[in-house]
Amino acid sequence: MKEDSKPYKWPSRTDSLGYMVNWAARLFAREMDEALRPFGLMSGQLPVIFALADGKTRSQRELVNLAAVEQSTMAKTLSRMERDGLIERKPDPNDRRSTTISLSPLMSVRLPEVAAAVAVINARSHTHLSEEEGERLLDLLHWAIKGLAERP
Repeated sequence: MKEDSKPYKWPSRTDSLGYMVNWAARLFAREMDEALRPFGLMSGQLPVIFALADGKTRSQRELVNLAAVEQSTMAKTLSRMERDGLIERKPDPNDRRSTTISLSPLMSVRLPEVAAAVAVINARSHTHLSEEEGERLLDLLHWAIKGLAERP
């Protein structure tokens, strides 16, 4: 190292947006997993639940896009959920090679309870925020995600 150059100062983890968002995500996942365990769910299955909660059927490809995960990850998630009776697959009437996916009747009945459990964790995350700050944080996260999703 040159004598006149200053050594690189590594930033504090609390000054790194990426680190802090990741930390929050890990805490959310831990809390969600605990809250969802009585329903036979895990936090990694929530994107599927969110995508199917409106009662519509979707293809696996649509779920991959909505959840923003890899095809292989979605395939494993759906296999587990089907095994556990949380979703149903039916032949796609428009494409014999494909299936459509919907929530099972059991999961549809449990949906209000699952939504309430998720709401409790989300409310806890806002404990030290005003309602306006919570809304602003969510809005800012939407923008951060948009910025990262738009590849240069």
